[in-house]
Amino acid sequence: MAIKTGNYLNSKDIYIDYPFEDVMFRRNHVVGTIYREFYGKEESLSPVPHNNPLYNEALLSGTEISREMYIHGKPTTNE
Repeated sequence: MAIKTGNYLNSKDIYIDYPFEDVMFRRNHVVGTIYREFYGKEESLSPVPHNNPLYNEALLSGTEISREMYIHGKPTTNE
């Protein structure tokens, strides 16, 4: 199910899990920055652009998760 966009994205920080590509995203609602974290890796130091294809796929097919789930992270599916 798609993640809500529009005003919803600006109402709170959003955390998205996209297991198809073993990646999670975090969007800061105050400044709109988006960070990516592949399973088993550290979060990206630099924000990804809002038009990043993987981020947009995650918006369409990913699942919104809690901040705690994002912080805890996920192991790679290869492990």
